[in-house]
Amino acid sequence: MVGLPWEQHIAFLDDKKRARAIEERVRKGVRACAGHPAVLCYAIGNEIPASIVRWYGHGRVEQYLERLYQAAKAEDPEGLVTYVNYPSTEYLQLPFVDLVCFNVYLESQENLAAYLARLQNLAGNRPLVLAEIGLDSHRNGEDVQARTLDWQIRTAFAAGCAGSFVFAWTDEWSRGGHDIEDWDFGITTRARQPKLALAAVREAYSEVPFSPDLSYPRISVIVCSYNGQRTLHDCLDGLLQLDYPNFEVIVVDDGSTDQTATIAREHGFNVISTENRGLSQARNTGLEAATGEIVAYIDDDARPDRQWLTYLAATFLTTNHVGMGGPNIAPPGDGPIADCVANAPGGPIHVLLSDQEAEHIPGCNMAFRTSYLRAIGGFDPQFRIAGDDVDVCWRLQQRGWTLGFSPAAMVWHHRRNSVRTYWKQQKNYGKAEALLERKWPEKYNALGHLRWAGRLYGGGLTIEPTGLYRRHIYQGTWGSALFQSIYEPAPNTLLMLTLMPEWYLVILALAVLSLLGLLWPPLLLTLPLLVLAIGALVVQAGLSATHASFTSAPQTRLARLKLYSLTALLHGLQPLARLYGRLVYGLVPWRRRGVSGYVRPRPHTCTLWSEQWQDPIARLQSFEADLRSLDICVRRGGDYDRWDLEVRGGIFGTARTQMAIEEHGAGKQLVRFRSWPVCSSGGLMLLFLFALLSSGAALDRAWVASVLLGGVAILLTLRMFEECANALMTLLRVLHQPKPAVHQRSSGLPGRLEVARERRVLK
Repeated sequence: MVGLPWEQHIAFLDDKKRARAIEERVRKGVRACAGHPAVLCYAIGNEIPASIVRWYGHGRVEQYLERLYQAAKAEDPEGLVTYVNYPSTEYLQLPFVDLVCFNVYLESQENLAAYLARLQNLAGNRPLVLAEIGLDSHRNGEDVQARTLDWQIRTAFAAGCAGSFVFAWTDEWSRGGHDIEDWDFGITTRARQPKLALAAVREAYSEVPFSPDLSYPRISVIVCSYNGQRTLHDCLDGLLQLDYPNFEVIVVDDGSTDQTATIAREHGFNVISTENRGLSQARNTGLEAATGEIVAYIDDDARPDRQWLTYLAATFLTTNHVGMGGPNIAPPGDGPIADCVANAPGGPIHVLLSDQEAEHIPGCNMAFRTSYLRAIGGFDPQFRIAGDDVDVCWRLQQRGWTLGFSPAAMVWHHRRNSVRTYWKQQKNYGKAEALLERKWPEKYNALGHLRWAGRLYGGGLTIEPTGLYRRHIYQGTWGSALFQSIYEPAPNTLLMLTLMPEWYLVILALAVLSLLGLLWPPLLLTLPLLVLAIGALVVQAGLSATHASFTSAPQTRLARLKLYSLTALLHGLQPLARLYGRLVYGLVPWRRRGVSGYVRPRPHTCTLWSEQWQDPIARLQSFEADLRSLDICVRRGGDYDRWDLEVRGGIFGTARTQMAIEEHGAGKQLVRFRSWPVCSSGGLMLLFLFALLSSGAALDRAWVASVLLGGVAILLTLRMFEECANALMTLLRVLHQPKPAVHQRSSGLPGRLEVARERRVLK
């Protein structure tokens, strides 16, 4: 790693001549080494002090480092270029460097493993290299130095690092022309005599990434394919080259009409051919035939890294996770359209709750402990194309089990190579979202969007529009922070609106109102809002495209423009395709979930007499479980709410209930419930807006516009009334279900519910 030294420790941007001189020095250093076979990469900087970065602001430093990167690339276009960072300035965003390098000195193995997991997530799809690890034997002794370097090297490779540099070869060191005598980081002395660390380092590097004595479990690799002959050969070739001692491969041919089965048999793998029953059934077929302790799934359009199974198995052996995933990276050479699709949203990405625990792992690269996957019954057959991986992750977590993530368990995953197939894929994802919402309504908000608890990682993520989002950098008091805070602010909800598929519905509504301006001119004021809504969408897509990183750099300015334009177009198309799929399969903002029937939306009270004592929390949990069993979206009250449970009737109306308990001795309890409807503030605002517009049109004698706008206001009123009535009906029906050893009496209960209750008691 060729270090290109310059005055990084001073305020180097104050003098333009100095900045140009540094750039020229970088060029000269690269020019002297260009093409040398011993060069791994060039380091254009090393640990710019946090105080200097804080002085200038991260933006100016990032821009200058990119300037140095471009200078180095101009001298050696084929050379790799990096910047060596350190924990205090890990917030520097340098997406242009070819590999991510950090100097990390941590003297606890647990802390180092945790921090490397964080760095892997910051590195994304790029290799992570530790540019400096080591320990001072002057203060700690040679034995401790040797033991520490041993676990530092092993931990680095176990965490999936591409490499590490031990600091340093010899204790002899100087800085600023002065010898450093009070620390000894070398693995040889100043006289070049070997220390204990030299043998430890030699042995550790000879055994990475894992010790050869590790007892690896048997793994069943399952490939499910339907007409996948185009990419299946590459997938199976990769499986043949796996560096793992104990595994089997099962190919499930899900009713293919091409040469899928023939290609699989030519590779010598076990092939199971079935009629076309969908992806989940194919996964279950492979699960039934699996003989391994672990079952690993890979898509037929993915190629595994040689150590894919090694890293999966090692992580299973060192954790209690029941499932494990890893990154999937678009391979080079698939063509410009696939390159753009890889930088577009909607691809298979992982969702992490922490740096090491996952909420979701994508189906193209996932593995499970076989017994646990069988314990939940495998995959749900209703998910024929997509959504099966999300569902199985949630079902495992519902049992209290956890999922992990190994950044080194990597597969190369081919992306769609045409706009048409990308559109079809995203439409199917919209369908899968609709199916998931029916099964897991509590996971979705009122608009029908997943509420991930974790953070999304992967390529093609859409950035927040207009660039208004500002990074929160943890500086510490007076800039004293050595590490960044693990807590990050939540995204701005207002800025996230344009990223939702329903933003197209907002554009449609504004377009309709603008057309009504032909009947009533004041409505033409919505035309600027329409332009603003479309403009925000275009700006968001354009800004997101500028963050794209292509596997093959375009050679001309026109070629770059084409790639970025297509990527921006895909950023705009993806939510539209998802919206189409969601609407076709019932996931619409105005959907209603609940039992059949309605009750007058007014406050109701209910009292239950219990001869046996029950904990209040357990009682509410029981009612909550009853509501969820009806596939109802129910929400718990928060720390500052005066209500306990809320049932969602739709986007405009909900019902809430509050419980109070009277203790009457001998374990007897009188339980009181107060339930009432709640109209959403957004619905009331829309109702007021359309009523106001209708009144204004009537005053101007624009009767057609007044009737149309008034009709919308009436429909909103009826819809709000219906959702509140249905949500309240659902809540009351569950509250009045008979419970064991509980006698019920009620007041304010609708007649048909009272009759039904009495019949149950008579039985």
